[in-house]
Amino acid sequence: MLSAMWLGFLLQTLGFFTNCTGAIIPLLPEGLVGIITSPLLHGNLDHIIGNSIPIAILMFLLYQFYPLVANKVFLLGWISTGLLLWILPPIDILTGDYMYTCTIGASGVVYVLAFFLFFSGVFKWNVKLLTISLLVVLYYGSLIWGMVPEELFYNLQEPSKISWQAHLSGAIVGVILAYIFKQVGDKKKKYIWEFPNYYNEKDDKLWQEYKETHPEDFLDLPYKKNDDIWEHLEEIRKK
Repeated sequence: MLSAMWLGFLLQTLGFFTNCTGAIIPLLPEGLVGIITSPLLHGNLDHIIGNSIPIAILMFLLYQFYPLVANKVFLLGWISTGLLLWILPPIDILTGDYMYTCTIGASGVVYVLAFFLFFSGVFKWNVKLLTISLLVVLYYGSLIWGMVPEELFYNLQEPSKISWQAHLSGAIVGVILAYIFKQVGDKKKKYIWEFPNYYNEKDDKLWQEYKETHPEDFLDLPYKKNDDIWEHLEEIRKK
């Protein structure tokens, strides 16, 4: 993924992708190709570096702890996020006017991975996977603000270049995929002795043998103080 992203960025700098070529353009047929290509394209060096680091970390966690569904989550997340972003109407949140927008960057995929990793741990309620969820929250909890239009918090002179629609789309898809695959892979283990009416003949036999060979542990000893118990037991052992 990182190689593809940096190759795409190199092709951009060489002039192969200009203007809105390869970008997602909502509701327009020419923007459909961006569902595949837009995560590989970035606006500048800071943009691609900012996406490369979380992509590397989150994809490592995905393939390390969810190997059975990692490919499906990654590919379905990529395509579904792009398609959802293409369907969403690009409307100015303050004025309600239609805006012609071109969206590029892998941030939508970042949101898919982050929200999938967090909610998978919650849905499965597995200690190991919950730890991964907490790590994601610790390092990427601030991603939540990326799903809110900046115009609501700042008096911007021009529309924000950050696509909150892409972030929101990725988050929605990540949660849905976490729910769909909640029964696949590691789940909370329930050991056999945790079930009601558990009985094991071997365990019972060992318990009876222990009672026979260590009767002193089951004597009802008289004592005045709790500390006297150990003295009585020591006397019995000596005898």
